[in-house]
Amino acid sequence: MKKNHKVHVLVKGMHCASCAANITKKLEKIKGITSANVNFSTEKALVEFDNDIISKEKIVDVVKKAGYGAELITDTAHEYQKIEKKVEVARMEKLLIFSVIFAVPALLISMFVMDWAYKGIALLILATPVQFVGGYSFYKGAWAALKNKTSTMDTLIAVGTSVAFFYSVFVLITNPTGELYFEVAAVLIALVIFGKYLEANAKGRTSEAISKLIQLSPKKAHIIRKGREITIAVDDVRAGDIVVVKPGEKIPVDGIIVSGNSSVDESMITGESMPVDKKVGDIVTGATLNKFGSFNFRATKVGADTTLSKIIKMVEEAQGSKAPIQRFADRISSVFVPAVILISIATFAAWYFAAGALFSFALVAAVAVVVIACPCALGLATPTAIIVGTGKGAQNGILIRNGEILETASRINAIIFDKTGTITKGEPNVTDIIEYDGSEKEIIQVAASIEKKSEHPLAQAIVKKSKEMNIQLKNVADFAAVSGHGVRGGVQGKKITLGNVALMKKNKIPVSSAVIREMQSLEEEGKTTVILADGKKIIGLIAIADIIRETSTDAVKKLKKLGIDVYMITGDNERTAKAIAKNVGIQNVFFKVLPEQKAGYVKKLQRKNLRVAMVGDGINDAPALAQADVGIAMGSGTDVAVEAGGIILMKNDLNDVVKALRLSKATMGKIKQNLFFSLIYNVLGIPIAAGVFYGFGLFLNPMIAGGAMAMSSVSVVSNSLLLKMKKI
Repeated sequence: MKKNHKVHVLVKGMHCASCAANITKKLEKIKGITSANVNFSTEKALVEFDNDIISKEKIVDVVKKAGYGAELITDTAHEYQKIEKKVEVARMEKLLIFSVIFAVPALLISMFVMDWAYKGIALLILATPVQFVGGYSFYKGAWAALKNKTSTMDTLIAVGTSVAFFYSVFVLITNPTGELYFEVAAVLIALVIFGKYLEANAKGRTSEAISKLIQLSPKKAHIIRKGREITIAVDDVRAGDIVVVKPGEKIPVDGIIVSGNSSVDESMITGESMPVDKKVGDIVTGATLNKFGSFNFRATKVGADTTLSKIIKMVEEAQGSKAPIQRFADRISSVFVPAVILISIATFAAWYFAAGALFSFALVAAVAVVVIACPCALGLATPTAIIVGTGKGAQNGILIRNGEILETASRINAIIFDKTGTITKGEPNVTDIIEYDGSEKEIIQVAASIEKKSEHPLAQAIVKKSKEMNIQLKNVADFAAVSGHGVRGGVQGKKITLGNVALMKKNKIPVSSAVIREMQSLEEEGKTTVILADGKKIIGLIAIADIIRETSTDAVKKLKKLGIDVYMITGDNERTAKAIAKNVGIQNVFFKVLPEQKAGYVKKLQRKNLRVAMVGDGINDAPALAQADVGIAMGSGTDVAVEAGGIILMKNDLNDVVKALRLSKATMGKIKQNLFFSLIYNVLGIPIAAGVFYGFGLFLNPMIAGGAMAMSSVSVVSNSLLLKMKKI
């Protein structure tokens, strides 16, 4: 099966959502491109393609042929794009000043100078630079759209202002005393440029999260090569290098401490404010800040493989993605411009031919319709909120993979927590050793010897206990792990079985009622109990308890307040599972669940028409995470679990599950507000501009319509920015 490649393309010259939609259509028609998502707000295209059929360079050419600037986004493009945005804002500012210098005098002459023989000539002289210098980009965009047999916002502005300008030229030549509209065209262009200037400034603030993440990465690293310490660029650090970190320095790449100790501020990655103590064997993450001590570590992940690089890539892809709700806006945008032009023509015809109004009045109404109906606000409604929402999440250690996950998470009404490593810390300890035949030391020696080959957390707890008791372990023959039940093997010629009651029954080992009662007593305390058997004889019980996370109980309470049904899933028996669940306030428990059965329990809830989130951290959680409507992976979990998760929590704090769901609800709330504002603006604005309410004294001059259109986009972006202040 072929794996599709992905490429990010920087797209220049888009003016509205229609531009993004047109480029998307062009790309999706090309053979070899499986999907394309062009984001007007981020000015980027994310294209999935078959490398055997089409190249990255060809994709860039397709965008260029559609009439837009395009280039591949490289590792250095973030800084470049930041500079580009500043240059664009500065260019818009200059163009705005230029347009205002000519448009304001034209407006004043039109309003206050009545009987002046050269009034028309003066207005023509003032309006012409605005029309063809200030309005050049609109003409260019409209022409590119026309060549591609489509239409955009540029089409509306170019048509509206051109009608006003060239009609005025015609009147000036044929009837110098007739009514002129030069100032209308000039002021309209100035207002649209003003709106674009404000919008560019506001849009720049929506993607600050990415810029802040990029700035976290240090530029230099101290490494030891050939026995001496040297300073090199971070990009030159190789996996396996020994890196030296001094007090107050940022850690350059990911790795494992080999000497020294310190406390590290990981807030820039996890959002956790308290420094974390680090010692030999602990993992350190690139871009985090070393506080007081010094240490050396072995680099394990460098370049694009570091945690920070992966976070940046994930946030970028999330910010460039579409939520399903955006399809609604896209469908409207695709037919919006042609529909508006038709409404404009119909408005002119209705007033001039049907109502017998003056030609000038019908013309003004038609131009007002064209100008007020710009679809910019509609195109910005969804992406700006997604950019701010995912950025806020990243700054709080919550990574949301894409807009679809964000939208789905806002509707979650059931959540399943894996027990080990999620509700609990995944650090089980041996609490009780019950002897039936042999001493505590002998029981632990045999159990640890066979468990040293297992990676299960319970096995590690028994091995840890043997180290604490300074017990030397024995060799094991014929080791076999029985998934969800336990282990078997030979120790010094003895056939040893270690596991649950089901494993004993499977191997026809009798379990007495006294053993069952002892196990039940331990399990009622929330302890997992395993049976150790030698041949057909039970020689002891080992009780193990996992430590419940400090935040588990609080998180469960908060989720219930959000109206979400909370479930726990575990391989433990009923008594142990229910005891732990009771401690954290969970009533719904799935117990004795084998790893391969977890996804089935997710499906079971989904069949009840519940929208299910699954929270887990292990390899055995990956199928359930993938099956769930939203998979939430703990950042400390395995790479497989993190890959399967739609939301990744960088901290091991279950309160972040609550924060993620609250953030998704808040973001979707903003999207719905934005869509409402942009749609109601057009629903009300177009009829008023068309003169439907003229009899009630409501009528929009094109200049007022232009101002309203400009402010609608700014209001939508500003509303999205309010998410930054939302407490989650």
